[in-house]
Amino acid sequence: MFFIEDQVFPGRHHGQTQSIREQVIDQACQRACDSIAPTWPLDQSIAVNPHWKRVHLPVRTVAARMAVLGDLQVFPARSHLLHAWQQGRMSAQDLTQAMTQLGLRQTTIAEAVAQLSTPLAITQLPLLIDVLDDDAQRFQRLTWRDAITHQVSQTCAAYFDRDQSDWQPERAGGLYQFWRDMIVHDHGIGVLMGLPNIHQFLDYLPRNRQQAERWVVEALGLDEAVLADYFEAVLLTVNGWASWCAYLDWQARLQGKSDDSLRDLLAIRLAWGVILMQCKGLNATNSAIRVIQQKWQHVAEKIQAAEQALQVDEVWQLALEIGYQRQLAQQLSQMPEAATPTPTPLIQAAFCIDVRSEPIRRAIESLSPNIQTLGAAGFFGLPIAYQPFASDYQRPQLPGLLAPSLTVRDQVLAGSEAISEVAQAGSKALQLKVGQKRLSNFMLSGQVSRLSKYPGAAFSLVESAGPLFLKPLLAMIKPQLHARSSLDQHGLPKKYRALTRPQLQAVSVVEKAELAARVLNSLGLTSGLAPLVILVGHASQSKNNAHASSLDCGACCGQSGEVNTRALAAVLNDVEVRAQLASMGMAIPAETWFVAALHNTTTQALQGFDLDLLPAATHTRWQQAAELFTAAGEVVRAQLASTSMQSTKAIDAGRLFKAFRQRANDAAQTRPEWGLANNAAFILAPRARTRHLNLAGRAFLHEYDAAADIEGALLEQLMTAPMLVTHWINWQYHASTCEPVKLGSGNKLLHNVVGGRIGVFEGNGGDLRIGLSKQSLHDGQQWMHEPLRLTVVIVASRRQIDQIIDRHAVISHLVNHGWLHLWCEEDGQRWRYVAGQWQALDFAEMTQPV
Repeated sequence: MFFIEDQVFPGRHHGQTQSIREQVIDQACQRACDSIAPTWPLDQSIAVNPHWKRVHLPVRTVAARMAVLGDLQVFPARSHLLHAWQQGRMSAQDLTQAMTQLGLRQTTIAEAVAQLSTPLAITQLPLLIDVLDDDAQRFQRLTWRDAITHQVSQTCAAYFDRDQSDWQPERAGGLYQFWRDMIVHDHGIGVLMGLPNIHQFLDYLPRNRQQAERWVVEALGLDEAVLADYFEAVLLTVNGWASWCAYLDWQARLQGKSDDSLRDLLAIRLAWGVILMQCKGLNATNSAIRVIQQKWQHVAEKIQAAEQALQVDEVWQLALEIGYQRQLAQQLSQMPEAATPTPTPLIQAAFCIDVRSEPIRRAIESLSPNIQTLGAAGFFGLPIAYQPFASDYQRPQLPGLLAPSLTVRDQVLAGSEAISEVAQAGSKALQLKVGQKRLSNFMLSGQVSRLSKYPGAAFSLVESAGPLFLKPLLAMIKPQLHARSSLDQHGLPKKYRALTRPQLQAVSVVEKAELAARVLNSLGLTSGLAPLVILVGHASQSKNNAHASSLDCGACCGQSGEVNTRALAAVLNDVEVRAQLASMGMAIPAETWFVAALHNTTTQALQGFDLDLLPAATHTRWQQAAELFTAAGEVVRAQLASTSMQSTKAIDAGRLFKAFRQRANDAAQTRPEWGLANNAAFILAPRARTRHLNLAGRAFLHEYDAAADIEGALLEQLMTAPMLVTHWINWQYHASTCEPVKLGSGNKLLHNVVGGRIGVFEGNGGDLRIGLSKQSLHDGQQWMHEPLRLTVVIVASRRQIDQIIDRHAVISHLVNHGWLHLWCEEDGQRWRYVAGQWQALDFAEMTQPV
C-alpha cells in the first residue's frame, strides 16, 4: 500500500515504488515536454510545423505515434486521397513509383486503391482518466477528458493573460500552484463532471509539481520505459496550451533562460488522475490501474503495428507528391533559351520568397524586359527588433528561429535629416513634441475604451457619443475602399506620419556596411546594380481577423515587411556606408538608389515609402516602376478573381480593384485571401532558371548563384534558415489540412480571442486552438490546399549539399526522415536525394504520359 496525504491507494509496495528515482521521472517528463512544438501569439503569428520536435524520427513513425498516443492524423485522410485518385490527380505510374520507392512491392494498384475505402484501424491508448470514467452517467454529461481539458484550459487562459483582463491574479507560485489554488475554489467542476463530493478530496492534492509527478507515477506503476510515451499522450490532450507553454520556453531559451510552464501543465494533467482516483475509491482505482498497466506495457508493439498499417498511407502521400513533382520536373526540363548579353536592367526589385510573390514577379517581368526581380527572405537579413515611435515596446522582425541582435526605432526625420546624424541630434525637441502628442492621443482613446467596460458608464457613453460610432458601424455594414494603413502609425499626428521613419540604432558605420554587404551578397547584387533597386516587403489587409498576422510576412515574425525594407534602404543609401562598402571592394554606383516598398498580397497594390527623399532622376524611375506594378497588379487580380471572388463574371480592371479593396475592408469576410495555401516547392537558383516558367504561385523562390558562392557559405545559410522557414510553413498547412480538428483552429465564426493575443478558443472553451482555420484552407466546397511535403530544388553541387547535411543534424533529419524532398541540379544533370544517396532524376521518364 502507499499513501497520498491521508488517502490510501492500491498499487505496488511502497518500498518498490521508491526504486523509481526522481531522476527517471524527471527525464521522462522532460522527454515528453521536448516533443511539443511552440506556437506563436496572434500578433506575431508565424507558421510552425507542429511536429517540429519530432523530426528526428521518420515521418511514418511520427504518424504512428500520433495515432496511438493522441488519435491525430499525420497523412492525408484516405477519403481525400481516394477523391484525388478518382479525379486523376495522380496516375498509376505515380502510385507504382511510390510503392517501389517505399518497398510496397507485394501490393497491386487495385489493392492499394481498395484500402483507401477501408477506415484506418488504429486504436488510441487510454489514459487513466478515460478508464476511470466508467459510471452509468457518463453519457449524460461531458466526458471527464473533455471536462478536464475545459477546466485546465480556463485556468491557463486566466494565468497567461497579460493583455485582456483588467483584474490580474497572483502568479508568483507558477502555473501549478495557480491551478491548485483555483481548483479548490471551483464549485462548478464537480457538477460538470458528475462528482458532487470532489471537494472533500482536493485538499489532498500534491503541493507542487514534483510531488504530483512522483505520486502519479507511483500510483500507475507503469514501466519506466513507457513513462515518456504516457506523459506525451497526456500533453496531447491539451496540445494547444502545451504548444503555448513551449513557445514561452522557446523565447526564454533565445535569451539564455528557461520557462517551467510546460512542466507545470503536465503536472496539472497528471494530478487530475490523483483526484479522480480518490473520488472513485479503492476497487475502481485498482481495476483502472490494472487496465492501464496491461495496455501500456505493449505501447511499443502498438506503435510498430500502427506504423505497418500506415505504410499504404505513406505510399499514397508520396504518390500525390510525385503527381505534382512530375509537373514540376516537366517545367524544369524546359531550359531557358541560351543567354544573350543584356545591358544592366533599369530596375531591380527584390521580393520576399513568399509564394504570393511569384505571380506578381512573373507579371512584372512579362511587362518589361528592363526589370529584373529577385527573391530573398522577407526580413532581408536584418536581425532586428522594432520599437515604434514614443513606445518602450519592442517586437521581433525576423524569423522565429532567431533572436534579434539589433534595434530599429522610429524617428521623425524630414528631408536630409533621414541620412544625417548631425541633423538627427538637432531634432530632439521635435521628437519629444510628436511623442507627447501621440501619447496624449493614446490616453484619450484608452479612456474611452475603459469607459465602455463599465455597464453604467457604457450606457451613458452610447447616449452622449452614439453618433460618433455611426461611421465605424456603417463601415461594417458597407465596407469602404480604404488602402491598408499601418497600426504602427496610429495615434501619430497626420502631418508627421510620412516623416516617421524606422532607423537602425547604436550601430557604427562599419557595422552597417558589413550588414549591407551580407544582404547584397545574399541577393546576388554585389555588382551590376540598376539605377533603381526596390526592396519589396509584403503585408496582408483584412478586417475583424484575429489571425491577420498569419497572412503577413512569416520571415518578419508575422509582421509586414515595411520596417525591414525602410531601415535597409536607409542604410544602403547612406553616403558614409557606401564609402565604407567601397573600401571593402563592394562599390555601389552613385546613380543607384534603394527604395522601400510594400506589396499588399490581398489587393495586389504596391506602396512606396520615403519617396520625398528621392533625387529627381530616381523619382522619375520610381514613377515608371509604379506604373509597371499597377499593370502587374491588374494581371494578378484577374488571375485570382476566380478563386477569391464569389462572381467570376468578367469586369473591368478598375471595378475589379475596387472589389478587392472592398473585400479587404469587409469585417464579415472570413477569407480575405488564400495566404500561402497550395505551397509545394522551394527553389534556390538564379531567377533566370525559372523566369520562363509559370509556377502558379506554389513555389518559394530564393535567389542563389552557386558560381558566386564557391565555398558554399551562403548555401549553408539558406539551407539552415529560409529552407527551415519554408518547411515550417509547408507543414503548418499540411497538418491543418490533414488534422483540422486537433492541429487546425476550427471555424472562424466561432473564434473567441484568448488573453488579447495568446490565441483563440472555438466557442467559449476547450483547448487553445492552434494552426489554420478551416476557412483558410477550404472554400466551402473543396480544399484549397493540397497537403504535399515541400520539394526543395537547389542549383548547386551535390558535394556542397552533402557537407551541409553532414554538419547540421536537423537538416539531416528533414531529408533522411521524409519531412521534405530534396532535388539538386548540377552541371545540367538533375538528382534527387533518397535514403542518404543521390539518384539520377530522369526527367524524360517522369514526364512520359501514362
